[in-house]
Formats: sequence, C-alpha cells, structure tokens
Amino acid sequence: MIFKNKQTNMELEIFEQTKIVPNILNKYINSETGEINLNLPKNIRKIVIVASGSSYHCARFAVDLVEKISKIETRAIYSSEFLYKNLIPHDENTLYVFITQSGETSDTLKSIERVKKETNLPTLCITNVENSSIWNACDYQVACHAGVEVGIAATKSFTSQMLCLILISLKLIENIEPESDIKALKKSLFYLPIIIEKAISKRNEVKKLAKRLSKEKVIVLTAEGISYSLAKEGALKIKETSYKNTSASILGEFMHGHVAVLNNKSMLIFISVDKISERSISNLNKIKEDYNPTIVIIGDGDVRISPDFHIDIECDNEIQQLFANVLILQILALETALYLNRNVDNPKGLHKVVIDETTNV
Repeated sequence: MIFKNKQTNMELEIFEQTKIVPNILNKYINSETGEINLNLPKNIRKIVIVASGSSYHCARFAVDLVEKISKIETRAIYSSEFLYKNLIPHDENTLYVFITQSGETSDTLKSIERVKKETNLPTLCITNVENSSIWNACDYQVACHAGVEVGIAATKSFTSQMLCLILISLKLIENIEPESDIKALKKSLFYLPIIIEKAISKRNEVKKLAKRLSKEKVIVLTAEGISYSLAKEGALKIKETSYKNTSASILGEFMHGHVAVLNNKSMLIFISVDKISERSISNLNKIKEDYNPTIVIIGDGDVRISPDFHIDIECDNEIQQLFANVLILQILALETALYLNRNVDNPKGLHKVVIDETTNV
C-alpha cells in the first residue's frame, strides 16, 4: 500500500496544533486578569513527575523548565522504574505529577497506587482524557484539551502536555510569589500558534532532510540542557514511524565512547534552543573532523559550525524555540516514514493505549 500521497492522521494532527494551543491558553489564562486558572496545592517545595514514553520526555522537559521558572526542585522518573524503586520520595510538601495521554497507562496507574499506599502526598494528573482512570485516581487534574488523537505517534498530545506543564510552572510562581512579573512570558505563549505555522512552512526543507536521513545507517540526536528531552522525543518519533535505529544522547556524554557508532554511515542531529555552548561547538567540530557524518542543526546555529542541514525559526525566547523544534522533529519523523513508505498511523506492533506492563504511551 502506498502512503506518500495520502493525508495521514499523523499529518492532520500535526497541523491541528495551530488551533489546539490557543484553545488551551484561552481555557487556562483569564483574559481579563491574566491569572492562570489552575487548581494546584499550596506550599509545594518539590515535584516528582512519573510518566512513560513521550509523556516521560515531557516530564524530562519539565524538570529543567520548572526548576528554571519556579525554582522548585523537580525530578522525572519512568513509571516502570518507579514501580521497582526500593524507596520513593516521601519529602514533606512534595507534589506527585502523573502524565499519560490516554489516562489508562498501566505502569503509571500502578505508580499512583503505590504513592497513595505509601504516602499522604498530593497527586496531580495531566491527561488528554477526562474521567479516565488516572483522572479519577488523582487529587488534582489538568486536562490537555488536545481532542482525540488517532495517530499512534504522539504529536498534538505531546505539545499539549508541554504547554500544560509550562502553565503549571507559572501557576506555581503565582502561588509562591504573587507579585512576581511573568506577564511577558505569558504574553509570549499567545504567539505559539504563529511559531507552529512557521515550523509547518519549513516542510519542504524538512523533506530534503528526511530523504537524506532515510538513507543513513545510524542516526543520533544530541543536545545540551533542556533540549535533551526533545532529542529523546525526536528519536522516539523517528523509531516509531520509520523503524530507523535512532538514539538520543547529551552531546557531552556522547563523546565518552558512544561516538564510535559514527564509524558507520551516519547522521548526527543537534537540537538547540539557545546559544550553543563553546564546549558543544568544539565537540561538533571534532566529530566532523574525526568521523565526517552528516551534521544537522535544528534551532539556533553558530557561524563556527558548518552543518550539512540547518533548519531554524526565529523566536523571541526559549519556550517558543522549544515548540518550533518539536514541530520540526515531528514533521521530520513523518516525512522520513512517508519516504520509506511506512504506515505512520499503524506502525507494526504498536498500540495507542497499552494496558500491560511492557510498553507505555
């Protein structure tokens, strides 16, 4: 069956994000007062986020974001790992956050049961399905309002979770420091639909990159800082939809032995949301000199690096750049899979809601 000329659910749901993002903002930000309408517990000093699959990558993104914006210590744990930990966090004033698109992910639900059994700490869920099992199990709820997601690969649900986590971070600031000035950051969120449209307009550039990527034997996505979560998500999307053997690594750690995989025909994609550090510039140039893979930069570049492909969207701040990069990665996964004639809406062996204890979405 040929899929190249057929509009897929994954494609439709990528495009749909231009409408979903403003809908979420209008639901959660009061148009008159600018206050964020989220019910969260008070006096939170630590956050533990538990999730699986793409939802875990959202959690990993939130760790850096929440700590940067609200100065609250935050950590992310895989649901399956959480279940086997000998000791789970019990610290006073800790908020447990559980993320699942479907609201029915088995390991995540079992993790809530463990928290309820072993602690008296508040629980909050972020899910796309109200009145789901996770919704009813938690003390506090945040709905993603992404609508039904048919595609197996999370696209619109992922960005919706990202946006909800940003709003939660800002609300925590309002709770801790009512006089804090976060108006500019809130205002910048309303430009996200434009950023998403700009990313979609790069589709022809991304198609050229996808054609090249489809021929590579090894694909590595690297990053530094908060972008690492996007590298992990991008790698997962490419694996899910095209079946290419793709991995993600923090660039500094990648240099410790992992770099040897570039001795094969390879592509290295570096994700950036801000000025690239001197260390990363040095590492990327060393990789080019020693292994000569196809080098790709998605996001901010630097004149001292000469990539084979560079796809960037001008943004006002880090959050806008994060969304721009996510969209580029989603489109890259889609176009690579289409070029390889994969069925992106029904990848072999994958299911939208996983109810066993092996894999979660």
